[in-house]
Amino acid sequence: MRIGIDMMGGDYAPGSVIRGAILARESLPVDVEIVLIGNKDILARYSEEHQLDVSGLSHIHTEDAVEMEDHPLKVFKEKPQAGLFLGQRLLMDGSLDGFCSAGNTGAMMVGAMQIITSIPGIIRPAIAATIPNVEGTQSVILDVGLNPDARPDVLYQYGTIGTIYSSLVHQIVDPTVALLNVGIEESKGNMVTRSAYQLMKESSNYNFIGNIEANEMFVSTRADVIVTDGFIGNMMLKQAEAFYKVVSLKSVGNGYFELFNFENFGGTPVLGINASLLIGHGISNDKAIKNMLLHTVDVVGAGLVNRIKEELDR
Repeated sequence: MRIGIDMMGGDYAPGSVIRGAILARESLPVDVEIVLIGNKDILARYSEEHQLDVSGLSHIHTEDAVEMEDHPLKVFKEKPQAGLFLGQRLLMDGSLDGFCSAGNTGAMMVGAMQIITSIPGIIRPAIAATIPNVEGTQSVILDVGLNPDARPDVLYQYGTIGTIYSSLVHQIVDPTVALLNVGIEESKGNMVTRSAYQLMKESSNYNFIGNIEANEMFVSTRADVIVTDGFIGNMMLKQAEAFYKVVSLKSVGNGYFELFNFENFGGTPVLGINASLLIGHGISNDKAIKNMLLHTVDVVGAGLVNRIKEELDR
């Protein structure tokens, strides 16, 4: 298995990426190859200055890099060989099995749509994130930022791909699926959620259990998969990050709250596209990069892309 990573992606790159890749290499079996994609001179200079042994890592050279402030569409046209885009092209020609970056999210998604493209039958891809609850178990929520507006049929399909992700990556048997709403009653919500509810409750593709409210998300184990649009999902994800930050600032000494630390998850997969692509937080440090790489290995190993294709072909 070959996993590529954008060496210049993230606020703390290249250092966080190089160090994170070294940490991941130490945790992975020998048949997993980590490939840094970026400028060879920067890699050599940084590893020498910081006395880092990068002999266990592979490298593909490119001089271009996408900056965090670059306009996604403009940089896609102007820097086609930037590591963030080159990695996706290598993914599609079979040179890599998975690719991840903590770089410019907008540019990542432009690349995902233009280079990797959606799986036939997918209406809209989604970004999935893992959230913990008080019991110490995990749920997956999607979408968390790709599609601010989602039609009822899109939300319905999110239930399908979220179920596959929960089954293969979280290893949940017959995952329960809930629709994030303003009340648990079937009649609650706006026109989109009410229509989506009707589609989801009639589905034979997954175990739909009805609506779930935001105040249940972190305290209930009722839903293994939580479906929402990217606007609401992104706010919920940011709320979880803020919750962890408040607890950290107040020095609340409880190991449970560490479950909310985004560094433990590293990256979030884009579901519904033709390859295994993960997006990391721009502020990712060494630990977050390491865990993003490990999560990429898990997603590739689970055969997630092929399983989604099989489900849509049924």
